Amino acid sequence: MTLFKEDLYVLNVGLASFADAIVDAGGNATRIEWTPPAGGDAAVGRALARLVNHKDVEAANSKAYAAYLSSQPILEGIELAKTAIPGMGARTILHAGPPIPWDRMCGPMQGAIAGAILSEGWAQNDANARRLVESGAVRCEPCHDHGAVGPMAGIIGPSMPVWIVRDAERGHRTYSNLNEGLGKALRFGANGDTVLARLEWMRTKLREVLAAAFEVSGPIELKPLMAQALQMGDEVHNRNAAATSLLLKKLAPALLRSKASRSDVAEVVEFIAGNDHFFLNISMAACKAMTDAARNVPLSTMVTAMARNGVEFGVRVSGSGSRWFTAPAPLVEGLYFPGYSIADAAPDLGDSAITETAGLGGFAMAAAPAIVKFVGGAPEDAIANTAQMGHITLGRNNAFTLPSMGFVGTPSGIDARRVVDTGICPVINTGIAHRDAGVGQIGAGITRAPLACFSKAISALAAELPPD
Repeated sequence: MTLFKEDLYVLNVGLASFADAIVDAGGNATRIEWTPPAGGDAAVGRALARLVNHKDVEAANSKAYAAYLSSQPILEGIELAKTAIPGMGARTILHAGPPIPWDRMCGPMQGAIAGAILSEGWAQNDANARRLVESGAVRCEPCHDHGAVGPMAGIIGPSMPVWIVRDAERGHRTYSNLNEGLGKALRFGANGDTVLARLEWMRTKLREVLAAAFEVSGPIELKPLMAQALQMGDEVHNRNAAATSLLLKKLAPALLRSKASRSDVAEVVEFIAGNDHFFLNISMAACKAMTDAARNVPLSTMVTAMARNGVEFGVRVSGSGSRWFTAPAPLVEGLYFPGYSIADAAPDLGDSAITETAGLGGFAMAAAPAIVKFVGGAPEDAIANTAQMGHITLGRNNAFTLPSMGFVGTPSGIDARRVVDTGICPVINTGIAHRDAGVGQIGAGITRAPLACFSKAISALAAELPPD
């Protein structure tokens, strides 16, 4: 019975107290962090088992991930939404996140939709604007259903200018609205006179000057610009200071050579230079172009969209096309502005999690240690978040490298199977909106996509496999 004479070495899986008891008795115990797949849901666990190491699923994921890697988003220019976005009806407002009826929308989204209606001239006051939606005279549809994305409330009206991004590899286009800057803004539900005046200026002067610049400059490649921004401390979701500066550097010569007046050019340059978030919306459209390249590969478990409407969090996976898998949107832990707390916050909101879906944002936090001053935590937390995401992704995107981690590529290609198997949910760094319309941003922080979304996706994909 030599077993009882040897030193005891134990691998402890499960409750940590078991390992503590062994150590207290003089033994050696290594704690292994493990939880049952799908939070212990046996039915989802069985569905997951059918998809793991399945040759058709593996082949589908390789195809989807290769398409994502090869995507080449190019900024083509700027147009009005009603001209650029396919299927945009004359009285349609696009919003962030999965579909949601008006009576279930959060305060900031309802306020933003009312503001867009006022901006379009369809109503003369907030109350009448809301009645138009309630009556069905104005349709509200998700941005993602039209190849578009928008931060926070995500609002796009027919007369708003939008960025046009084209995937040079496949030819499909994606769209995003233009960033208004900080303070009272439509995306947070504000719809007062100052907000409406800014929207009118963006629709006219800003759009016209930028369009004139693109006539001179031609399209702008976005992947190299975003890669350089990562080297300069951005993660192109909540930190876009470098990316905005790089964009302005590319546009400045064309602006000066364009037909726009010098005074108009000066006004536009001043607006962009004073808004570090200006590139965010372009980043989002570029990320959607990359993840859309991976869509509609049968049986693929690669995630192609994550979006929130302030009530529900939704994900799409390649093998399920445009279908949303939803769960309640979480509240965001983070740093709140003076006078506010999590009790004042709306649940997670916006399409900007498309950056994380593409391996940027929270997945690239290691490139932007300064982001923790905005969302909370310490620089080492930024690196730890990026490292952890490597456990739930299909690979590394070497087009986007991380200096603080030896220039390794960002973890990318979220695999819904790995999320369900490990219980590690995608990390997202994000702004926090007040739950009431018009108050605006009240902080920023870090949240996680709900596990339930991925469990539902896994169950749906497993059901498409032929019987064992």
